[in-house]
Amino acid sequence: METDCDYGAFMEKFIVEPPPPSSSSQQLPLSGLTFAVKDIFDVEGYVTGFGNPEWKKTHPAAKSTAPAVLALLGAGATCVGKTVLDEMAYSIDGENIHYGTPRNPCAPDRVPGGSSSGSAVAVGAKLVDLSLGTDTGGSVRVPASYCGIFGFRPSHGVVSIAGVTPLAQSFDTVGWFARDPTILNKVGRVLLSLPDVEMVSPSPIIIAEDCFQLLSIPVDRVKQVLVKSVEKLFGGNIIKYLDLGDYVKENVPSLMHFKSQGAGGVHNIPSLMALSSAMRMLERYEFRNNHGEWVTTVNPNLGPAIAERVWEAITTMYEHIDLCHSVKTEFRAALTSLLGDFSVLAIPTVPGLLPKLQTDPAALAIFRARAFSLLSIAGVSGFCQVNIPLGLHDSLPVSVSLLAKHGSDRFLLNLVETLYGTIKEEIGSPESLSN
Repeated sequence: METDCDYGAFMEKFIVEPPPPSSSSQQLPLSGLTFAVKDIFDVEGYVTGFGNPEWKKTHPAAKSTAPAVLALLGAGATCVGKTVLDEMAYSIDGENIHYGTPRNPCAPDRVPGGSSSGSAVAVGAKLVDLSLGTDTGGSVRVPASYCGIFGFRPSHGVVSIAGVTPLAQSFDTVGWFARDPTILNKVGRVLLSLPDVEMVSPSPIIIAEDCFQLLSIPVDRVKQVLVKSVEKLFGGNIIKYLDLGDYVKENVPSLMHFKSQGAGGVHNIPSLMALSSAMRMLERYEFRNNHGEWVTTVNPNLGPAIAERVWEAITTMYEHIDLCHSVKTEFRAALTSLLGDFSVLAIPTVPGLLPKLQTDPAALAIFRARAFSLLSIAGVSGFCQVNIPLGLHDSLPVSVSLLAKHGSDRFLLNLVETLYGTIKEEIGSPESLSN
């Protein structure tokens, strides 16, 4: 799908103008901005392709437009097209054998991240001001990290997923990308069905020490940029340190049923691996319920990695789904107790530098397993999470994530907008760049 000027980000280009304002003096919050949408959102008159040509052939054009898309149009933004995604949104890599892999604007020899690959690339390459993606297991957070931009996964259930092809409803969210925190926050004010909040100082910011030890790059290149920025802005007293894996092990008893599937190791946190196992089991179960009939009837041509994942989901016998729901309930309660109203949890978004294109599948599987142990924290709890770009390390983008409790999305977006100026100063400091 790639052309010289669009980085292969787009499935199809078109223009949907915002409706005219109700008065000539009305200034809409997203007026003059452009956006693209992942080809998982319904846009009236277009077939939602879901990353696979046979899906597109076997489904009719949408009769209405997804509410999230309508909200951006109503706020004054102009939609300029639909973007490429991984097949059936079932990957965090960003590669698609049918439509090509969108080219990462930060690192052309590396994957862009998925499944919202085209939406992230369109923003990172400055083709649009903002874009919509979806995030079930990491499909906004991962490509945002890989493309060096902001990505926001909202609290589960606070942004409508109507008119969005489902993957697994227990985890599906509508997320968005932007190059700066101000636009990221503006989009939040449009999409979030939550009351606005004044900027409140976080208390405390909890650094998940064991999660940062998963990094395959120097830990301080990521952690210390955040710590020093917080110290400058709010003082060092609000920073606390915690081994999240131990806390989860002590407070989520149902995870004991998943220990055998989440074996530990030098670069693993056993309780978070178990958390990931529980999440992915429920995700597979819901994927089968949503799409198993279509897959078995059509038998579509799928890329090898996607095919393996899809058929595993469809053929697995699911006997203990109730335990997955128990884990969700216990984990949300435990994390709510830990964070309270105005605390923030800091973790790496991903466990290291983005993989190369066509990475060996075995090596990629190890990286993905470690990534999902981090990504499942927001996934299972339903908490909001933001990816914050931290510049480059070895000429590749690095980032950090902040999480806040369910429903604290506006607080988190305000915090990032306030904090990022100081983060940029730290990124540019010689001390930071030497780490």
